[in-house]
Amino acid sequence: MKPGIQVPNVTFKTRVRDESVEGNNPFRWEDKTSEDFFKGKRVVLFSLPGAFTPTCSTYQLPGFENNFAAFQEHGIDGIYCLSVNDSFVMNKWKEMQGVQNIDVIPDGSGEFTRRMGMLVAKDNLGFGARSWRYAAIVNDGQIEAWFEEPGISDNHGDDPYGVSSPETLLEYLENQKQTEAA
Repeated sequence: MKPGIQVPNVTFKTRVRDESVEGNNPFRWEDKTSEDFFKGKRVVLFSLPGAFTPTCSTYQLPGFENNFAAFQEHGIDGIYCLSVNDSFVMNKWKEMQGVQNIDVIPDGSGEFTRRMGMLVAKDNLGFGARSWRYAAIVNDGQIEAWFEEPGISDNHGDDPYGVSSPETLLEYLENQKQTEAA
């Protein structure tokens, strides 16, 4: 992906809390589109191979959560975590991680990820098709800045992490702020 490219327009199958639903699982299905997430907002989107996986759960998701206020100071309206997982998995992972500030986007079929050019095979780990790790700053649906981990390939033996870290994005935003002030 390159800056200036529009994010693909897809429909995500989400589950949202609805107290009018009786029982111990008060959620209902709600279709949300790319436009619902990205139109009229400047957001961080980060994508990872899978909910509940070590790097994602230990570093990436908590890193963005813990730096939410710093991102807001740089004009970021929201932060989204996307993975090729269904809504049940994404919602439970968010709950178990105690995340309050990050919204999760379930790309269960991998359609958004495929159209972003980031769908890779992770059969070597028993995952099937998953997202390569990346992050982006998206402004009104358009890629403003792109941060992709090196070595994108099917069944990659490693799980690189660094380029798409919250620290890298914050450094970019700080440099951008300094450039604009000069």
